[in-house]
Amino acid sequence: MLRTIYKSTVIIMATMLLVCSCKEEPKKTIATESIDFTHEGDLTIFLNTTDTIKGQFNIEFAETDYETQTGLMYRKGMDEDQGMLFIFPDQRMHSFYMKNTEFPLDIIYIKDDLKIASFQENAQPLNETGLSSQVPIKYVLEINGGLAQELGLSIGDSISFSRK
Repeated sequence: MLRTIYKSTVIIMATMLLVCSCKEEPKKTIATESIDFTHEGDLTIFLNTTDTIKGQFNIEFAETDYETQTGLMYRKGMDEDQGMLFIFPDQRMHSFYMKNTEFPLDIIYIKDDLKIASFQENAQPLNETGLSSQVPIKYVLEINGGLAQELGLSIGDSISFSRK
């Protein structure tokens, strides 16, 4: 009988120790600073090779390794007339993904002759699936999701851009 009481006491104490030591810690939130849009240039999209304007955007440039790797990550959104232009040193295949990007984007792949080669509409936020340019390109324009369709963009349309 004494042995049974001793075993029960040990089991109860072990259970209490286990319950008390497995206290849940509160979730930690990592605070990140808000990233504001910086108007660094202007970009115009034209219907094929004509002077008919399909859209105009204030743009940020992504040229350094850090800028091209980060892109629009950690931002809450952009105004409809804003975008980011990625400029690569040479024309080749590129793939983008939406890791840490919190709003849908249209990703427009552009050849070195400034003509749209392909585009990915409404890329889904936080999705890490690679979205290939499908052909060698030198530039990528990211704009808010749905604008490519709204503007009626098509392969062969062209862009021009300038720095502020």
